[in-house]
Amino acid sequence: MKIVVTGGAGFIGSEFVRQAVKAGYKISVVDALTYAGDLERLKSVEGYYRFYKVDIVDKIALEKVFKKEKPEIIVHFAAESHVDRSILEPNVFIKTNIEGTLNLLDLSRKYGIQRFINISTDEVYGELDEEGKFTENSPLIPNSPYSVSKAAQDMLGRAYMRTYGLPVITVRPSNNYGHWQYPEKFIPVVIIKALKDEPIPVYGTGKNIRQWLYVEDCAEAVLKIMEEGSVGEVYNVAGTEELRNIQVVEIILQALHKPKELIKFVQDRPGHDYRYSMNSDKIKRLGWYPKTNFNEGIKKTVNWYLNNFAWVENKMEYLRNFWTKVYN
Repeated sequence: MKIVVTGGAGFIGSEFVRQAVKAGYKISVVDALTYAGDLERLKSVEGYYRFYKVDIVDKIALEKVFKKEKPEIIVHFAAESHVDRSILEPNVFIKTNIEGTLNLLDLSRKYGIQRFINISTDEVYGELDEEGKFTENSPLIPNSPYSVSKAAQDMLGRAYMRTYGLPVITVRPSNNYGHWQYPEKFIPVVIIKALKDEPIPVYGTGKNIRQWLYVEDCAEAVLKIMEEGSVGEVYNVAGTEELRNIQVVEIILQALHKPKELIKFVQDRPGHDYRYSMNSDKIKRLGWYPKTNFNEGIKKTVNWYLNNFAWVENKMEYLRNFWTKVYN
């Protein structure tokens, strides 16, 4: 089948493309190649996909892809995705995540797409205290500009399903980590700062809790949902382990044999959600479960950054400017 993957040069999208190519699908990648997109991530499948440098906000350019490729499935990863940047530049998130998604939904309806896989996030649910888990039926109470934009994307997809009969399936993954993650995100920041023996910024007291999911497991889940999920359904996709941010930092420092004295607590992020935790029983009934525990996944991730630090160094000018804005 022909699949258009938006954001296919991004962190999770590229892992999905690599797996989908190996599974025999005909893949076209649509990506604007912003600072976070990188075709280096797709070198291992070079020649096995078509690429279109298109911003999903540009509906005219996007329609040309639909006309040429005649896709049967859309897997929609493309998004502005970092909470800290959404606090600094909320308008960019509204434009890409809402307007861009609307363009894709309109064109998918026009061209008779058989399945539209809409990649949302656990952050649309808001936060929890120490108890309980979000289910697919939990209300959406987003708290950051990023999560609000993703909740709007999420709801637009379901509105097009209900109103127009567009065959949408919604996927809400938990926090991803792994190889090729852009180094503005929490785990790569910790690894990079530790390798450079620089202070590692940790928001507040480091007690915020996240449910971590290795990127390969997440992509496998999306592939499983694309193939076997029920149209109109929402699927939570979560790792099994919940960890406080400070625990994550300590595990990485231990893996790198670095001292805890590198930890530097900084002023908390505005509106910082305390805890995310999702129940993933629905997707487990399809036969998916996360294969990679956090300790194993972190070792793989640390080793990847150690072996690919030249890739990180190419991003350092942007990162230094970003870190200055966020952590100082």
